[in-house]
Amino acid sequence: MHRVLTTCCFCACGCNLYLEVDGGKIVGVIPSREHPVSRGNLCVKGWNSFEFILHKDRLCFPLIRRNGRLEKAEWSEALDLIAERFTQIRDKYGPDSLGILSSAKCTNEENYLLMKFARAVLKTNNIDHCARLCHSSSVIGLNHAFGSGAMTNSITELAGAEVILVTGSNTTDQHPQIARFIFDALERGAKLIVIDPRRIQLSRFAHVYLQPRLGTDVIWLKGMMKVILEEKLYDDSFVSRRTENFNEFSKDLEKFDFEIVEKVCGVPLEGIRRAARIYAGVKRAMIIYSMGITQHISGTDNVESIANLAMLTGHVEREFTGVGPLRGQNNVQGACDMGALPGTFSGYQDVADNDARKKFKNLWKTELPISPGLTGIEMLEGNGIHGMFIMGENPAMSYPDINKVRIVLKDMEFLVVSDIFLSETAEYADVVLPAASFAEKDGTFTSTERRIQRVRKAIPPVGSSLPDWKIISELSSRMNYPMEYESPAEIMEEIAMLTPIYGGVSFDRLEDGWGLFWPCPHREHPGTPFLHKGSFARGKGHFECIDYRPPAELPDSEYPFYLTTGRMYQHWHTGSMSMRIATLFREEPEAIIEINSDDAESLGVENGEPVRVISRRGEVKVKAHITDNVPEKTVFMPFHFKDAPANVLTNPALDPRAKIPEFKVCAVRIEKVQ
Repeated sequence: MHRVLTTCCFCACGCNLYLEVDGGKIVGVIPSREHPVSRGNLCVKGWNSFEFILHKDRLCFPLIRRNGRLEKAEWSEALDLIAERFTQIRDKYGPDSLGILSSAKCTNEENYLLMKFARAVLKTNNIDHCARLCHSSSVIGLNHAFGSGAMTNSITELAGAEVILVTGSNTTDQHPQIARFIFDALERGAKLIVIDPRRIQLSRFAHVYLQPRLGTDVIWLKGMMKVILEEKLYDDSFVSRRTENFNEFSKDLEKFDFEIVEKVCGVPLEGIRRAARIYAGVKRAMIIYSMGITQHISGTDNVESIANLAMLTGHVEREFTGVGPLRGQNNVQGACDMGALPGTFSGYQDVADNDARKKFKNLWKTELPISPGLTGIEMLEGNGIHGMFIMGENPAMSYPDINKVRIVLKDMEFLVVSDIFLSETAEYADVVLPAASFAEKDGTFTSTERRIQRVRKAIPPVGSSLPDWKIISELSSRMNYPMEYESPAEIMEEIAMLTPIYGGVSFDRLEDGWGLFWPCPHREHPGTPFLHKGSFARGKGHFECIDYRPPAELPDSEYPFYLTTGRMYQHWHTGSMSMRIATLFREEPEAIIEINSDDAESLGVENGEPVRVISRRGEVKVKAHITDNVPEKTVFMPFHFKDAPANVLTNPALDPRAKIPEFKVCAVRIEKVQ
């Protein structure tokens, strides 16, 4: 038996673990004792992350649809067919008739190559990935305020903060190892503020807990900032030296009416005052947030409001301070960094920028498209897309209003899916390619704190499956654009040449220690654990005046309940991996809906009884879980379960800037199943 050190494939904490290999099979997992985030510990998903790798459902050979059925095929046959059909579609309808979904589950090197394939081979900027569904509003909002859309500080710095404000993040469930650092801070005397519509586990330890109505985050944030401004608790020196547009911002705050805090937001003004005084009254304070903030039509507004609050108090640019958008999947940060977005090359270099495009053109030796492409949401609304390549994503489960998404997938002229299991999306494909899992390939992931770390091959790929980087290279060569890489290390060398924030990253540097934080511009650079020291990436931080934008859909007499969705501790994303882990499935085998006890009584629903949940888009049947963790007239559903898919219900309304869907609030009614 031997052990192989690698990076966990679930959330973006970036925990390191050892895969135990015996006879060519992975038989167990051991956490890295010395890793600065995992610290000898793993969550339940990490401890059991080896089990799905050799599951009987693994895709082991390519599949081609013949006469309506997916049948076994050879690699050469499958790749030749894809190259032929993509070429035909491109020639007939134009390059922008093709679309690509990249993957936050795949390595940096694979995301980079798929981005290169889209732009250099297909000649389209129609490439996106699941960040569109989770943190596109963070990328835009924080970039507008600070000049960088990423977490400003490292995870370990949480333990040294004096105050931590957690909002829109059920951290103990979504990012358990990060929650441990919050508890470390509390043991050292830090104060905790939790502001969330659900009474999450962290609220039990909060010095201030506020429960706003769904979709009203801008209101309580402006309320806190007005208190800080009126009571002169803001950092005048920082604001005057390091920011711009403060005069307009302060005038806007002066017009803000405190009355709407209680009237619209539903929280007591005194609670807002207390939270504001605690947050502004220390030197070291951090804000942690996740998709409870971002997944709204006001998601970018929410993020810019958080940035405003941090700048107003000077809680940015130093150690133990800052703003932490907690990324969802293991490599969602890296997929963004690698340019799997419709408007940017790797390193967030604008595709419309002549100098950036010239740099990529010269190295890739081909002409490149200029105009930004379609988002994933836009591609799966139709919009003239005749063919798609989807790598490791499952939009038939993860996108809002999935009944419509499934119609688009079903009607698509040619659909290719690369995955490790036959996902709900792969069931619609014309060609399915068997990909290698994280344990069967080399590469890198970038965690939520911008830490770039190694992924190491522990066993050979299952069956005839291949790493996605090899699949992309083989396909590209068949489309007359050779990609001849010997290894992911060589791909990272090319990434470093073209991507300034990764300029000093190489596999040999990542071999020792615990990775590198970007920006790391050259080989002698040690990496950057916290951002904006001395100056913001954009120069001066920008205050933005934000008006409250109500949710696109509010409860009414026909649909009287708010619905919000999210994750459970035991499961992950659309469940393709976690549902195939016996321990996790045993603990949470079926979907639930959380209903307030008073609402359950009025509906005549007992705990565990089935109910029908109905929105304007569809309905699902699910078991009731009676709890006071949700307020009256608000219900919560996890989105992992294919037998009760929450995204049949959710609203596809989009944030106008980030194009992120409003997963976190829609209107439903609940009926007892007779």
